[in-house]
Amino acid sequence: MSGGLRALGALGLTAALLTPGCMRPGEDRAVRDTRVGQAEADALTVEVEGGLASVRTLASGTLELWGQAPVFTTRVTASEDARTDWLFMVHNAMPDAVLDAVDEAGTPLTVVAMPDAHPTVKAWRVALRPGTTARLTVAPPDWDTREPFRFAALADVQEALSRVGDVYAKLNEDPSLRFIFFAGDLTELGTREELEEFQRRLEADSRIPLYATLGNHETFTDDAREYQRLVGRGSQHFTFHGVHFSLVDSGSSTVDPMVEEELDGWLEEARDAVHVVAMHIPPLDPVGVRGGGFAVREEAAGLVGKMARAGVDLTLYGHIHSYYAFSNAGIPAYISGGGGAIPERFDGVGRHYLAVDVDPSAGVREVGLVRVD
Repeated sequence: MSGGLRALGALGLTAALLTPGCMRPGEDRAVRDTRVGQAEADALTVEVEGGLASVRTLASGTLELWGQAPVFTTRVTASEDARTDWLFMVHNAMPDAVLDAVDEAGTPLTVVAMPDAHPTVKAWRVALRPGTTARLTVAPPDWDTREPFRFAALADVQEALSRVGDVYAKLNEDPSLRFIFFAGDLTELGTREELEEFQRRLEADSRIPLYATLGNHETFTDDAREYQRLVGRGSQHFTFHGVHFSLVDSGSSTVDPMVEEELDGWLEEARDAVHVVAMHIPPLDPVGVRGGGFAVREEAAGLVGKMARAGVDLTLYGHIHSYYAFSNAGIPAYISGGGGAIPERFDGVGRHYLAVDVDPSAGVREVGLVRVD
């Protein structure tokens, strides 16, 4: 190759590396996150606060959501020509969830609960008032108490969708678990068909809901667009029993600046409370020579330091298909990639999940390994 061609090649490579897609591989996902939970059709405008649910159906008198938190509120604005009788259905809800429906003045709306099709599927008939805005809050009655509780942590099902029922069966043996906190890689390729299968199997086999962030495998199909349509945001924050939970999109071995800015707000909000943070790819691989963490170590160190300074109580990760317990700048850290994806060889750890006991007043009490195989 001539010197001129080499120079052009070098310039082309430099230009490619400096394109926004290379510099911020998660930027488009972060932007799309801001639109999750919003829809307009059938004379209704719908917005789920915090994007904590995705809108599956808004048509013919039915509003159907896939929940991504134990508690969320949906603002529904009905135009003057909107129908009054609506079916409001929520998938992936807490088994004891109830609906509180009020208008702008706080006056209760007429609500009729429908029979449960499954513990995590809830439906109500709601009488909306044309020309007004309603607030529909789905939550278990005890959501804002400060009682200790237990949840499960899990990640990395990937190609093992056909066998994930074994994991749910083991989870179902523990009636104290309130929900599953999932750190990414629900599927192998992130296709619509795989995600729908994941949701069908979850609904059929698990008695509790699953709240997730995406993993790198979800990005393999159209940069996780199907995930965001069917499941929800890659990054989100909710509270339960006074404990703060943050799910962060690290599916491209980095955290986009938009997401990090959101995380800054969540860290500040939870500074004086118990805070659990989960993401798929860990900032730092506990086995340093393997390279299973972020692409840039400086970014990883900065993020871990930020979480430590904010007093995060627990960090949970996936991506590495085994179990590791370690420390991130003093923060207890766990990798639980035991959802069924091809495991690390010869380490003796098969499918598993973590059972996490947390006390809103005292912090994380215990993180226990529960084997499925």
